[in-house]
Amino acid sequence: MTKPKFSDLGLAGPIQRALAARDHVEPTPIQARAIPDLLAGRDLVGIAQTGTGKTAAFALPILHRLDRNRGQSGRRRPRALVLAPTRELAIQIGEEFSAYAKYLRLRQTVIFGGVGQKPQVDALRRGVDIVTATPGRLLDLVNQRLLALDAVEVFVLDEADRMLDMGFVRDVRKIISDLPISRQSLLFSATMPTEIARLSGDILTDPVHVEITPRATPVTRVEQRVYHVGAQGKRALLTRILDDPALSRVLVFSRTKHRANRIVQQLDQAGVDAEVIHGNKSQGARQRVLKRFRAGDTRVLVATDIAARGIDVDGISHVINYELPNEAENYVHRIGRTARAGADGFAFSFCDPTERKYLSAIERLIRSRLTVVGDGPVPGTPSHAPKPRRNGYHPPHKSRDRNRRRGRASALQSGASGLA
Repeated sequence: MTKPKFSDLGLAGPIQRALAARDHVEPTPIQARAIPDLLAGRDLVGIAQTGTGKTAAFALPILHRLDRNRGQSGRRRPRALVLAPTRELAIQIGEEFSAYAKYLRLRQTVIFGGVGQKPQVDALRRGVDIVTATPGRLLDLVNQRLLALDAVEVFVLDEADRMLDMGFVRDVRKIISDLPISRQSLLFSATMPTEIARLSGDILTDPVHVEITPRATPVTRVEQRVYHVGAQGKRALLTRILDDPALSRVLVFSRTKHRANRIVQQLDQAGVDAEVIHGNKSQGARQRVLKRFRAGDTRVLVATDIAARGIDVDGISHVINYELPNEAENYVHRIGRTARAGADGFAFSFCDPTERKYLSAIERLIRSRLTVVGDGPVPGTPSHAPKPRRNGYHPPHKSRDRNRRRGRASALQSGASGLA
């Protein structure tokens, strides 16, 4: 079967020129499946992970539509609105729009919190066709009557499950209530929790469903082990494993934000240097945590699956699944954080009796049985004197860990006020 090309999709000539300038010839699977329906004006639910090309899947049809349906003369008003959970993603989407609109006479701007609003307001007053925004700052401007949404023709909710994780669904519903009833609506999400499925049913009309599931294969350079342990024994097991200095840069996963906070509190009490990243942390706080983790100042990072999407850190020696994911696909994404750039990596999973169904699903997905570990030294790591790390990291002294955790005690429960 011949692979489709962008030239086959009926996109406007200037858009095809911009694609050619970026050496984009063949659409990704989600682009090939979504673009024709979006050009036809259909609502859409897209289930896809980051990195599948979903931004172009909605950006290209939006640009085509706005270019073909020029607005009336006078000051431009936003005709397309894209909501993103973080300013980093919003900026990235805005950059994609700019690249693909290179040869079009369309204007777009990005609106997000954490910075002064004047430049954003000035851009809106000059007139824009496309607004990409985080929910909080967008609502601020709408409430100040600095932005009207009554001319929006296309609405995109990107990374909807992450919106849910970060507590933005109420804001999203408020924004949607200000949009015209007659509009094209698109929702993209990596997963489909119940509340997002309900939201989808509320805002979409007879949508097309496009699901792109990355082929899940185990990371061959990762040694995978499982510990069968009761829920009450996980804390002691994690502390014992982390006593070995060979675990130089460790990513620990939990399923919930509450559990992630508890793990870090328990590790701090045990004198283990650890920090947490999840949706309730402000954007600035998450950036500072990641900076310390990359630099080796923080040895252990505890994360939820959704918050971990933005983590791109080399040199992670070990991934520990404190709780097994309830979706087997997430196991592959988790362990793929280690064994990068040709390095070896280790993935240890804790499985209590209630999680055995998750373990079975994981083993079916990767078509392999995980090696069961009993008592004794951690596999693949020395259990004696510390050795210098290949990446130059030296485990921090416990006295320093205790001093640092005193300054972080109140930060574990920090809210998301700086996000949007």
